[in-house]
Amino acid sequence: MKKKVAESIHAYTPGLEIKRSATVRKVRRLPIPGEVLVKEGAKVSFDTVVARTYLPGNPFTVRASNILGIEPYEIEKFMKKKVGDEVENGEVIAEYSSFFGLSRRIVQSPCKGTIESISPVTGTVILRGAPIPVEVKAYISGKVVEVMPNQGAVIETNAAFIQGIFGFGGETHGDVEVIAESPDDVLTEDQINNDHKGKILVGGSLVTRKALERAREVGASGVVTGGIDARDMTEFLGYEIGVGITGHEEAGLTVVITEGFGKMRMARRTFEILKSFDGHHAAMSGATQIRAGVLRPEIIIPHQETAEHKIEDESRHDEGIKVGSLVRIISGPYFGRIGKVSRLPVELERIETESLVRVLEVVLEDGKKVIVPRANVEIIEVE
Repeated sequence: MKKKVAESIHAYTPGLEIKRSATVRKVRRLPIPGEVLVKEGAKVSFDTVVARTYLPGNPFTVRASNILGIEPYEIEKFMKKKVGDEVENGEVIAEYSSFFGLSRRIVQSPCKGTIESISPVTGTVILRGAPIPVEVKAYISGKVVEVMPNQGAVIETNAAFIQGIFGFGGETHGDVEVIAESPDDVLTEDQINNDHKGKILVGGSLVTRKALERAREVGASGVVTGGIDARDMTEFLGYEIGVGITGHEEAGLTVVITEGFGKMRMARRTFEILKSFDGHHAAMSGATQIRAGVLRPEIIIPHQETAEHKIEDESRHDEGIKVGSLVRIISGPYFGRIGKVSRLPVELERIETESLVRVLEVVLEDGKKVIVPRANVEIIEVE
């Protein structure tokens, strides 16, 4: 009886969401307080600006007394601008002349902005650059269901929702175009042409470096594929990328990997959903955060079908792993492999590192049974 109770206790494990039809909510929030530009109930598109604010401009320090050749305490006497004044880039803010104007030295503003301080102790002038506008867009098309005053808004839409295991590049959108005939196909550069500008291209088991370069060259919005070679990714980006946090890369292309590194057949369910929405306009983001608050890359395809599930921004699974759960292994040596949980031992077991941990048994797609730590798997949610 005691053993039966123990087996019913499951640790929370985050997983991937793969839904053909769901109500998706996205919180669109400013980094600092600002102005919300939409009202509750308003319909928005992918590029609709829902909120705007201004970040303080960059500070610039000018050693004015040194430039003028005067003592620091004299600086205020030769200033042509005072604290709080707005200035243009290159405008004279201080001037010193001697010998009846025959010798003249000036200090010019290094930016367009405002005089923030003038120090008689150091003889320096600090200027603040013009405020930097920050806009938050809707990201998905849908309806505003909540307005957060001075912060942002919550957007809701019915959509297909697919999370990947890894990605890079920021938020983008475009028409889905499935290039692969099957989830086993490799996406190569000769399959990509100028007609793919602005498109989200869907491959199968792998995308090559040359294909990524070609997609960027023609102006494609993004690429979705089962796997990617780590070396190809590094060569494409021009540097090694950390798998901890991504999404801010200036890659000229957003990429979502659904299965893992190497040649990995895209899950058939994922491929079928994407193929069924070929031609639909979609949003996607490559932002990934593995630790300290899981964030997954995603593809969101708004449609008019009745939603069967509900997905909140930063949603989490309420259930734990059970026998029969479909899981993906997220650590080597079976990284990216998918299988079903066949056994959940109650007792701690010793792994290769000599640590005693809770493990589970997974039957992989090829029938092989493997034992892995429970912390090294994630649930895959499908309809």
